[in-house]
Amino acid sequence: MTTDPAPATTVAAVPSPAGPTDSSTPATTSAPGTDKATGATVEFVGLRRTFGATTALDGLDLTVHPGELLALLGPSGCGKTTALRMLAGFEMPDSGQVLVDGVDVTRIPAHRRDAGMVFQSYSLFPHLNARDNVAFGLKMRKTGKAERHRRADELLELVGLPTHGDRYPHQLSGGQQQRIALARALALQPRVLLLDEPLSALDAKVRENLREEIRRLQQELGITTLFVTHDQEEALSMADRVAVMHAGRLEQCDSPAELYARPATAFVAEFVGTMNRVPGVVTEDGTTVEVLGRRLPIDGTPGLRGEVDALVRPENVLLTAGGDAVVTGSTFLGSSTRLTVQLADGTSAKVDLSTHDASALPAGTAVTVSLPDRPVLVDARR
Repeated sequence: MTTDPAPATTVAAVPSPAGPTDSSTPATTSAPGTDKATGATVEFVGLRRTFGATTALDGLDLTVHPGELLALLGPSGCGKTTALRMLAGFEMPDSGQVLVDGVDVTRIPAHRRDAGMVFQSYSLFPHLNARDNVAFGLKMRKTGKAERHRRADELLELVGLPTHGDRYPHQLSGGQQQRIALARALALQPRVLLLDEPLSALDAKVRENLREEIRRLQQELGITTLFVTHDQEEALSMADRVAVMHAGRLEQCDSPAELYARPATAFVAEFVGTMNRVPGVVTEDGTTVEVLGRRLPIDGTPGLRGEVDALVRPENVLLTAGGDAVVTGSTFLGSSTRLTVQLADGTSAKVDLSTHDASALPAGTAVTVSLPDRPVLVDARR
């Protein structure tokens, strides 16, 4: 005898006190399968959670705006899934609060929260066809058969599978199963959508297509969405804002462009994108750093002294022919090529150039490496 997986959606009505409209937050719209989409404001306030000697969350404070897609990004064990499970009601904090539209839902059971959740493993009922999987939550709510099938068919249309209603999970591809799981989570019109690494089990091309589809649906429905991932490409391509977590703490929460261009900490700088560590020395006043023969302002709050590493993106490193550095290899990336350059002190740096320019600098070419005149982030020497 097999045991059916748990439904992917947990739903309840959460009181929604009226409040002022913030014109800076995404607007909500209606869409097929919904009466009226109204994204909620979600707040994590001082959340702490420990598991034995391990601190999963260490005072998390974070606000998700109505209609926003916010990605929780970080390595395994950083606390992002614990935070998501607390919003879903599957995990209780040791201290702190979870608020939805200003209402404390911290101790409200999962089945009474107005949230839909999509898991990595799909969790479809194998004995139900796609239409009945989508309509499962509506059936539990005693919605009439004709109405729930109508709503299910609308949602199948919404996720691009209008002709797949009679197929069973084993007759669907992984990408199609995940679309069905998404439609099921949306069927009960939740005010918050929770996505727990829903694309990690899919191959690269399907993953790329489905993340575009999820983003389209999220914007069309105007639903507040939290997306947990360890994949920086997913986070940067899908989210309005990305919250980078490390060791249970929030390192930075910003737009993808701001996060990439102006990381607040060395951890964010190295976790998001590729970053070079170039040896330097902080000058006596502590506000500038000597690196590659130049004195550059230090980005952020000064504090380090002596030998440090300057953190520089590959596209911000400058190369000119001739000098005491040597090109040791290259990686073709399409319109750009990443060169590996050995510096005079024996350390290496990665440099991104247009493929046309890189073709003139084959392995063995002597070059000079320099940096543009702009502030750089520094970190303790490794």
